[in-house]
Amino acid sequence: MPGLIVVGVLIVVVLAVLFKTAIVVPQRSAYIVERLGRYASTLEAGFHILVPFIDRVAYKRTLKETPIDVPPQKCITRDNITVDVDGILYLQVMDPVKASYGIDNYLWASTQLAQTTMRSEIGKLDLDAIFEVRDSINSAICGAVDKASDPWGVKVTRYEIKSITPPRTIQDAMEKQMRAEREKRAMIAESEGERQAKINRAEGDKQEAIARSEGEKTRRINEAEGRAQEIQLVAEATARGIASIAQSISTNEGGTEAVNLRLAEQYLTEFGKLAKEGTSMILPSNLTDVASVLKVATSVVQKAGQK
Repeated sequence: MPGLIVVGVLIVVVLAVLFKTAIVVPQRSAYIVERLGRYASTLEAGFHILVPFIDRVAYKRTLKETPIDVPPQKCITRDNITVDVDGILYLQVMDPVKASYGIDNYLWASTQLAQTTMRSEIGKLDLDAIFEVRDSINSAICGAVDKASDPWGVKVTRYEIKSITPPRTIQDAMEKQMRAEREKRAMIAESEGERQAKINRAEGDKQEAIARSEGEKTRRINEAEGRAQEIQLVAEATARGIASIAQSISTNEGGTEAVNLRLAEQYLTEFGKLAKEGTSMILPSNLTDVASVLKVATSVVQKAGQK
């Protein structure tokens, strides 16, 4: 019976030792093992068994990229403006042995180095320039911290400024400046719009005047051509009528006498109308010589008929 108790105790001790010495390392992690106080090995992901009472896990390092919040700090710009700047630092352990024995606390050291580098970079710039060159500030801080952390086995992947907060008075002045700048741009845009509108209206009026003048020119040309054609057609019709009358007079018997009679009637009719229109009139000296008038008219008709 006592022997079974001893065996049971030994089994419990062995299991406890195995439980303490059996190590499972997670993926993307590295454990630093020390043997009797000195570095022995680096355990990567998987199952491992340590030597009981001799080996121990001294450090556990993650190999993942780790974000570190850099607390806000006061920085003085080149134009003596105090601003609060905070950011976030991303780093990754590349050599777990250096990260364990090269520095006591690489996270704290990286944060402090990022803060001091940030103050130095901000001090080189004016307040207005800080908001325009964030990328260059981030690159400078990242390069400086990465160079300093290389002996620690740590790689700084990037740094990002989260916020830049100037004093309240400066914020009010900046808001007024931005509001004035927006109003200025609005006035410029409005004046440019009015200018363009005037140019467009003037161009439209010009095109309208040109089109109107072209239309008026075309109308007048058409009217002139119409009047010319009308005069020509009337003249041609009159000529053909006179020629036809003359031809008829010359070929028909008694035509000349009929023309003389018609002319005498029209002469007397028109003379009678002339006498009615006014109270005083001037009479030709040969008023009674109707025969001479008829003779002249007859000769004209005859010549037209011969043509």
